[in-house]
Amino acid sequence: MDLNADLGEGFGRWSLGDDEALLDIVTSANVACGFHAGDPATMHRICRAAVSRDVAIGAQVGYRDLAGFGRRRIEYDLDELRDDILYQIGALEAFCRVAGGKVSYVKPHGALYNTAAVDEGQASAVVAAVRAYDETLPVLCQPGSVLARLAGAAGLTVVGEGFADRGYRADGTLVPRSAPGALIQDPEAVAARAVRMAVEGVVDTADGDVIPCPVESICLHGDTPGAVRLAGSVRAGLLGAELAVAPFS
Repeated sequence: MDLNADLGEGFGRWSLGDDEALLDIVTSANVACGFHAGDPATMHRICRAAVSRDVAIGAQVGYRDLAGFGRRRIEYDLDELRDDILYQIGALEAFCRVAGGKVSYVKPHGALYNTAAVDEGQASAVVAAVRAYDETLPVLCQPGSVLARLAGAAGLTVVGEGFADRGYRADGTLVPRSAPGALIQDPEAVAARAVRMAVEGVVDTADGDVIPCPVESICLHGDTPGAVRLAGSVRAGLLGAELAVAPFS
């Protein structure tokens, strides 16, 4: 099972999360590419650190929305969205190459992730960008989503992702961050959810249902309070369930 985290989400003199500590725990790093967060120096630093630890690097592509941290839905011209995604992948690839690594997958961030899960237009823009750049790159996304369906139909490798620290609704979408139950911060609960997703392919919803959630990668958000402790608990839980923890890519 892969364990991924969103990293490099500071900007300029502002830092967010403990990237170095998380890189000692996770197996894949979703690196912000400068649109929702991150900057060239941060991208360079994270790529060097990830390569030195044999952590896979993914392009976490988002809306052009630094002020909103990419968590506000934007209605894009779809060709423009495709090109914004291409720009971000290419920027991160440059720093990967300098560090002796490569971009190993693509994952949308925030509102783009949630929108592409249900909106064919924006999902198609993500698919078009990945196919144009490198059709061998996997797309990390929500199982059963519109993006997963369109990416698979286009011949891309689709990797299902589960969120150990986020609440789910009965339809498989995430509980909005503004609603109760959106964020789960108890280390034991987060670890138990991760293990259940990995072993049984299911997740408990906020209203008590159990829904399918077949995953090959489990995500923890680097900006969640106590993220390092949560990540350590998840890794320990997966190893305790006799699962190998390694990059899917």
